[in-house]
Amino acid sequence: MTMQTVRVRIAAEELEAKRISDVLERAFEDEGNPVAVFENSADGRMWAAEVLLFDIEPDEAIALVREKVGSDAFAAPIDAEILPDVNWVEKSLEGLKPVSAGRFTIHGAHDRDKVPGGHIGIEIEAALAFGTGHHGTTAGCLEEIDRLFAMRDYARVLDLGTGTGVLAIAAALRSHQPVLATDIDPVATKTAAENARLNGAGHLVHTFTANGMNDRRFGENGPFDLIIANILARPLMKMARDIAANMTPTATLILSGLRVEDGPRILFAYGCQGFHLSKRGEKNGWLTLTLVRGRPQA
Repeated sequence: MTMQTVRVRIAAEELEAKRISDVLERAFEDEGNPVAVFENSADGRMWAAEVLLFDIEPDEAIALVREKVGSDAFAAPIDAEILPDVNWVEKSLEGLKPVSAGRFTIHGAHDRDKVPGGHIGIEIEAALAFGTGHHGTTAGCLEEIDRLFAMRDYARVLDLGTGTGVLAIAAALRSHQPVLATDIDPVATKTAAENARLNGAGHLVHTFTANGMNDRRFGENGPFDLIIANILARPLMKMARDIAANMTPTATLILSGLRVEDGPRILFAYGCQGFHLSKRGEKNGWLTLTLVRGRPQA
């Protein structure tokens, strides 16, 4: 399955290109559109900041970028082009080796025989959803799932923003308990359900598509004593109250999708909801926070 991908690129000198990249990251953070900044000339003088947009025409993409940056509009040249019709997630996964995090090993179909003894293998193929285990946020969450379930059982578990479903599958296989997996993107929830079936967890991982946590089904399945949310800083801050409202008084919360610099504002937002820090992990500039409620440690 593919969709039209448009690359919007802005050329500028290094400092300006990096500033533009920061503006784009903030503007498109909620949507999760990839943003990059890099050298764009042999002498290193010119750089480019770019963002990928999906299911949109080039002129609309340029207009959207200009609208998003608002008062930070820039005079640098801006152009857009339609990229070849390629499944970019599948392309990016070509050649990736199995990766282990905690007792989990995430692998493709061709590496089923490379799961170490004593490890729980989770097979994830290319899909239009985030989460293969190779990213620092996913690996950090997997390690925390393994650690937490070694310490205690959790009766009601939610994977919020499930992507490929890898975290929900890990929790289900580790605990042999039902796990709810939700995402704003119907492609992601469909992918998560398919991956759960592929990994023998289809009877444990239950999925549905929802925007935020206002859907009545959260109330029907909660309150949760463990929520895993590997999303982004801004939506996590916006949902702090709703997430807390759907958790038990002694709940545990794993948060990721965070840059290291996001830590203080996330801790403040969830501290206001009665959570405190239990464990902090960092991988390649990405942060995973484990927060608990009502007791000194998870």
